[in-house]
Amino acid sequence: MKKSFYTLLLGLLLFTSCSKYNNLLKTSDIECKYEAAKAYFIGREYGKAAPLLEDIVSMLKGNRNAEESLYMLAMCYYESGDYETASQYFKTYYTSYQRGMYNELARFHCGKSLYKNIPVPELDQSSTYSAIQELQLFLEYYPATKFRQEAQDMLFAMHDILVEKDYLSAKLYYDLGSFDLMRNNYQACIITAQNALKEYPYTKLREDLSILILRAKYKMALKSVEEKKVDRYRDTVDEYYAFKNEFPESKYLEEAEKYYHESLKEVNE
Repeated sequence: MKKSFYTLLLGLLLFTSCSKYNNLLKTSDIECKYEAAKAYFIGREYGKAAPLLEDIVSMLKGNRNAEESLYMLAMCYYESGDYETASQYFKTYYTSYQRGMYNELARFHCGKSLYKNIPVPELDQSSTYSAIQELQLFLEYYPATKFRQEAQDMLFAMHDILVEKDYLSAKLYYDLGSFDLMRNNYQACIITAQNALKEYPYTKLREDLSILILRAKYKMALKSVEEKKVDRYRDTVDEYYAFKNEFPESKYLEEAEKYYHESLKEVNE
């Protein structure tokens, strides 16, 4: 009997709460909606705060609560995991209130929202470039920010993603090899990998990109027409020396030495 009473009481409280919230959604009292939205926001009930703020944020322009409402709305979406919408509202905030009290936070969370929404390396990386640009601008505006390390860590992580995409592209060219007779896939592999190393010289994939260049140069020499073979084998030998000097204890050293000895034999014939 006692259990049934508490169940009935809980249901009544939930019904009263829902009725109160529905009334808040319907009311035309902007101030009332703002105060309720703020209370829900502080209570981390972002799903309830967001619809109320959506209703009033455009009507509050010029009002003393307009700036805070827009920032809270952006944070509601951020905390709810809707990073795409959050980034749009953060951007609206810092462009609307260039000297606003939440400007630093808005710029940081805009970049972080974009970062949280980036795709895996195999997919198009346009959004990754947008996130990088946003965080770089944030660091330019706030070089002494307390979020500096976190922003830099995100930038490094995104650079790794872009390098990985370049590595996968270079490897695809290598794997295609001479199957595509319309283009020199080994040359495309070499150029893609070299460009990645130039743009991201400190990447953790530096060794993997370097051995890929050596592999492609050896394969290109192996499959060359006779008049180009010797020059390309010489180029492979030079590449081997560069690889060994940089990675004297490489996990790929045995493979690299195989290319070296085969190439040297062709050069000395």
